[in-house]
Amino acid sequence: MRKPSKFPDKSQSQPGEQHQMDPVPEIIREDYKDSDKLKDKVAIITGGDSGIGRSVAVHLAREGAKICIVYLEENEDAQATRDMVKEEGMECLLIKGDVREQKFCEKVVEKCISHFGKINVLINNAAVQFPKDDVLDIDEDQLMKTFETNIYPYFYFVKAVLPHLKAEDCIINTSSVTAYRGSSHLLDYSSTKGAIVTFTRSLAKMLAKQKIRVNGVAPGPIWTPLIPATFDDVTKFGQDTLLERAGQPSEVAPAYVFLASKESSYITGQFIHVNGGEIIGT
Repeated sequence: MRKPSKFPDKSQSQPGEQHQMDPVPEIIREDYKDSDKLKDKVAIITGGDSGIGRSVAVHLAREGAKICIVYLEENEDAQATRDMVKEEGMECLLIKGDVREQKFCEKVVEKCISHFGKINVLINNAAVQFPKDDVLDIDEDQLMKTFETNIYPYFYFVKAVLPHLKAEDCIINTSSVTAYRGSSHLLDYSSTKGAIVTFTRSLAKMLAKQKIRVNGVAPGPIWTPLIPATFDDVTKFGQDTLLERAGQPSEVAPAYVFLASKESSYITGQFIHVNGGEIIGT
């Protein structure tokens, strides 16, 4: 049984880099056994250079998928993720740029199609957060950056990818526990995550006739670069959950594997809550 997490009082600046973290997040368990759930599939993962995105990339690769990782500027982390994917015997295409730009998102899809010939799984995951305890402290620049990073690209990528998806392909969106319980110090962030929930459910209804499934994952406190990059004190991070600890990326990624595979063929418009046991409303 995992012991409660205790982290040092040490922070970074955004976007945060995984190779600077202490302790280093667990990306995949040594005893994780694959079964070719995603053999011959191709997946795009935004924010795939580190944290949950890196873990998802490695898990999908172990299950047989080729990976296209989209990242902002964290070159060292992105290259390390590519190396991990290659260690799983799969190809990994790295594409650097800002997902807030619609033309960049369109180019990502074009490059992925040019390189791999197809796309089967889109995982929208990139996000930023800027904690503020007072709504008056959330200025226009922060508000725009949060929404332009956390929700707008979901539209951009879906629009660009959709012409290439076929029946049984899928879209997986990353929300947050804050969308369900709120957060007094992450007002704008939690608002975007709530928008992602509604976006996912609405898109699932829109694409149902095409047999394209749309689901999401709503993580709780997970030890990723975003945490030390945005909070000054992380010494007690995650210890207010029922399990009294933060989660590891390795504990979230299998949910994405499930939603991307045939095992979830009768599931659409739903969210998996990986949050340490927090009780939330429906």
